[in-house]
Amino acid sequence: MSRCAADILPKRSMAELAAPLELAPVRLEPLDDRHVEPLRAVCAEDQEIWEIYPANFGGEQFDTALGMMRTMSDWTNFAAVDCATGEVVGMSHYIRPTIYGVIEIGGTYITPRVRGGAFNHAMKKLMIERAFEQGFVKVEFRVDTRNHRSMRAVEKLGAVREGTIRQDIVTWTGYRRDTALYGLLKSEWTG
Repeated sequence: MSRCAADILPKRSMAELAAPLELAPVRLEPLDDRHVEPLRAVCAEDQEIWEIYPANFGGEQFDTALGMMRTMSDWTNFAAVDCATGEVVGMSHYIRPTIYGVIEIGGTYITPRVRGGAFNHAMKKLMIERAFEQGFVKVEFRVDTRNHRSMRAVEKLGAVREGTIRQDIVTWTGYRRDTALYGLLKSEWTG
């Protein structure tokens, strides 16, 4: 009898992966229509940051970028909500889960007023732990090499830089970005 990887690897529940998550100060909710206008407003708060993203969610291109993101069948999209205020303050996503147990966390944006503190760490902790609970063995992060803040944040989580994928993506500005690839194995996660 012939077997393939799909026969021997554990099955993962994408529905469970997409369930809401909460750890103060953050709540992650599956992104739906009620989040669109608040997300539009917070994405407009930092126009400059979109220069280093593949798509521009700030300003007039928001609807196009959001529409494209929502049609990606291999993305699980979350709205990031501030537990204290109930306000949408950003978004993050699970991207491209593989049958081999690898999943990416990316496309993260949080408004400047909660950026740089406990919020992003709590959000990533929730997502990493959920991925590992669902049977994934590795979480990846792909970061534009110009985004030093994000690279430091990923390193603080314990992720290891595995290399640079050169001219990996053409951003909405036409820039050919280099992507720093980070990996975090389940066996390395200390929480």
